[in-house]
Amino acid sequence: MNQAQARTVETIDAAPAKWGGAGVADYWALLKPRVMSLVVFTAMVGVIMAPGSLHPVLAFAAILSIAVAAGASGALNMWYEADIDAKMRRTARRPIPAGRVSRGEALGFGVSLGTGAVAAMGLFVNAVAAALLAATILFYVVVYTMWLKRRTPQNIVIGGAAGALPPLVGWVAVTGTVDWGAIILFAIIFFWTPPHFWALALGTSQDYARAGVPMMPVVAGEKETRRQIFLYALILAPLGLAPWFVGLGGPVYAAVAAVAGTVFVFKAWAVLREAGATVRARGLFGYSIFYLFILFATLAGEKLAGGGI
Repeated sequence: MNQAQARTVETIDAAPAKWGGAGVADYWALLKPRVMSLVVFTAMVGVIMAPGSLHPVLAFAAILSIAVAAGASGALNMWYEADIDAKMRRTARRPIPAGRVSRGEALGFGVSLGTGAVAAMGLFVNAVAAALLAATILFYVVVYTMWLKRRTPQNIVIGGAAGALPPLVGWVAVTGTVDWGAIILFAIIFFWTPPHFWALALGTSQDYARAGVPMMPVVAGEKETRRQIFLYALILAPLGLAPWFVGLGGPVYAAVAAVAGTVFVFKAWAVLREAGATVRARGLFGYSIFYLFILFATLAGEKLAGGGI
């Protein structure tokens, strides 16, 4: 750690009197809005795809609760990982390491939001969805952030379950039960997460090494990471067709999933073949976001076009 980073870490642990000046933008940044937008989108698709119906006001309450819970998870993640964020170029300007929000403020903010989100889900929607939402927050904060992140290169594999739960929570908000359709949506995101995240990590491995985080490229090396990305792509492509096999998606979805999955595999193959392929890895990272979006958007579009929701 250089002197500037050491000073930043010292600032994080400084007395509260040294803090101040936080604005709305800083608290908004604590929510990880880009991650939240993906959570809201996939949860909304879960609500749309679930059998049965939910009053629009209750559907809005469910989606809002999930969004707030995602923001709470982001704030609690930043609270716990402030020391890591201070050592990484990509995260050093976040509100806590930059000195605009204290760790205590972030903790209180996250706990308040998470508690409110779960309570609202239970009060306005149903108890099963509320319990699952609480489990999602706890899994992301306790299992992934506190336990796995600093201990194993499989952190994102196991911890990815938290990011895969929102469509399942949305589904349960409508039905009150966990069905096979919800499990398939969960599985798609679960197997999508490792190649998506490792494609980004290939270009930021020095940051993770500096922070002491055992991400796959740091522990297993670039070659093994590229191999793992390709293997997950081979699983993900056929899995993307599962909604069509069970009748959740129609022929349009089948065509989109087949083409998008094939492109994903070819992009992963290009990363596998080329050592030092950070440019190709960044391309795969960007495409992976489009891939997930187009699959879920097509599912929802077909359902709505057929008179669903």
